Amino acid sequence: MRQKPEILAPVGSEDALIAAVRSGADAVYFGAGECNARRGAGRFEGEALDRAVRYCHARNVRVYVTVNTLLRDEELQSAADSLCAIAKSGADGIIIQDLAVARLAKEICPSLERHASTQMAVHNAAGANALAKMGFSRVVLARELTGREIRAIREQTDVELEVFLHGALCMSVSGMCFLSASLGERSGNRGTCAQPCRLPFSCGNNRDCLSLKDMSHLSYFRELAEIGVASCKIEGRLKRPEYVAAATNAACLARDGAPYETDSLAAVFSRSGFTDGYYTGKRDRRMFGTRTREDADRSKDVLASFRELYRKERASVPIDATLSLSETAPTVLTVSDGTHTVSVEGEPALRAKTAPATEESLRAGVAKTGGTPFVLQSFHASIAPGTMLPASALNALRRTSLDRLLALREAPPERAVTPVAVPPASGGRHAKAPKLFVRFATAKQQFSDARIFACSLPADELLRHPDRIGETVWCELPALCWPGEEPKLVETLRTLSEQGVRDAVAGNIGTIRLAKEAGMRVHGGYGLNVANRLAAAAYAELGLVDLTVSFELPFAKMRDLSSHIPLGCIVAGRLPLMQFRSCPARSEKGCGACSGAPTVTDRTGRSFPLVCHARQYTTMLNSVPYYAADKRLPELDFYTVYCTTESREEAQRLTEAVLRRDPPTGEHTTGMSFRVLL
Repeated sequence: MRQKPEILAPVGSEDALIAAVRSGADAVYFGAGECNARRGAGRFEGEALDRAVRYCHARNVRVYVTVNTLLRDEELQSAADSLCAIAKSGADGIIIQDLAVARLAKEICPSLERHASTQMAVHNAAGANALAKMGFSRVVLARELTGREIRAIREQTDVELEVFLHGALCMSVSGMCFLSASLGERSGNRGTCAQPCRLPFSCGNNRDCLSLKDMSHLSYFRELAEIGVASCKIEGRLKRPEYVAAATNAACLARDGAPYETDSLAAVFSRSGFTDGYYTGKRDRRMFGTRTREDADRSKDVLASFRELYRKERASVPIDATLSLSETAPTVLTVSDGTHTVSVEGEPALRAKTAPATEESLRAGVAKTGGTPFVLQSFHASIAPGTMLPASALNALRRTSLDRLLALREAPPERAVTPVAVPPASGGRHAKAPKLFVRFATAKQQFSDARIFACSLPADELLRHPDRIGETVWCELPALCWPGEEPKLVETLRTLSEQGVRDAVAGNIGTIRLAKEAGMRVHGGYGLNVANRLAAAAYAELGLVDLTVSFELPFAKMRDLSSHIPLGCIVAGRLPLMQFRSCPARSEKGCGACSGAPTVTDRTGRSFPLVCHARQYTTMLNSVPYYAADKRLPELDFYTVYCTTESREEAQRLTEAVLRRDPPTGEHTTGMSFRVLL
């Protein structure tokens, strides 16, 4: 029989930590340092980190620490120092987005579990298996998967799977959103998302079309257990302790098949109710919602009731106890949790004047464990006839033994921790003659120019237009490949390989694996979010030919980026800001009424084009084109013109302008190239 999934609760403060543990969480996750995806939440550092881990371990609760943001080179040493502190604290694992962190963690403490964050956008078996091969023990799957797709992944991988059970939904697939960074200076990939998607955006008649309701898959808990999910995760490190307690308690009830109060759970926090649209695959307008004043008013009415869930210590650790009572030897109380055993001696027993001690009376005294996490499971007493032990003496023995047992449980595990000194950057790159690469979105856009060293077309476009295949034409793999589409992509890559396609551009860890299995040379796309030299080295070890660095990385940082693998950057084109599975253009009648070229409009009237990918996912592009070719570019190995919605003639003019380093014409943005994002 499969083991029940752990209930993993979010923690953003010490009060929330207590709320999670006392409400029944099996594990908690929180940030420690700057490198976590909720930098606005409280962080546990120094003694606070050690204290939190001790508190949890004493109560049979595991601890995972989030180190799940993208790092820059100058932040690598700080991250290494944080990893040392996390390992020494005894935390059970770390949650990672950046492969640089994975490399550092393996070097610093190989026994510290490495979990792949949902920020890595793992959404198929290929991605899960690729990370398992790299040493990850657990993968946090993308929130957009259906129950059937989670099952399909489970059947094709042995790595532990963690899924989100309850909490907020991002509009974009996590790790693939650049909206906050583009519109301001706060990056979701660096833990400072400003949530601009919650602002009023419209798409046709659809209002608030980038704001989803909170997810709640509690009613599917037992199904997830049957599938074989290892951990069910609650989102909410920015939420108050009452929310943590309410969601954790509801998850415990759902796991046991007991009823829970959906209305109260929605009242403590929701965006006009909950959605299970991703899990069921019913991705319609009912998934969308916003936080209203009425929602906020309802929460005030239920907060007090949820505080009761964590007001008292929860008795969660069963113990066995034995007591030896004699007039001629010290009284001995021994307690054990099955792993640790403590024996405490006291004064010998006294001759009873009236009622001698019985096993029942002594058991009642030892069972008074209130205020501790312990609960008496079994008890045996050896009692010399006619003796007794004063209640004060028994209470003292109980308190001392439980205090010592608690201290043993709190002690961090013995593990090897090796501090790492990250070598300084070698001084940047000195590419002599950067090449020009052009990314085309359609075969109609494609043109030939001897000054272009290579170009790419989406894999499905090349499959439809085999006449466009050439030695310098690469296939671009889809940004998202859901489990049902995985076999089709494998077949497409096999066919293209037979037709002579030798190179593929991959922006996800899963499609890297599929392209390599098809025998293709793999080039890393912008979606890999490479922003430091250790991450670049990790992808080089995976066999990638070259890498396009994250366009969130400013040019000044790109100039300092040293690497043994060729690097490039996008210098012109309309940048992709979000990847959706729940399309904002979808009407009540589905996709049938779609114009084929919808746009999302913000409150200022700016329009963001949407690009549909065979109804599998949708890309939202920036409202204005990006252009930086006339600036001082970083000395990388290649530059990319990223064509999307342009006509063939427009794509040619854009490429020509980049080749000549002309100034831009018309409205444009330099994106994040000259901004240092928080």
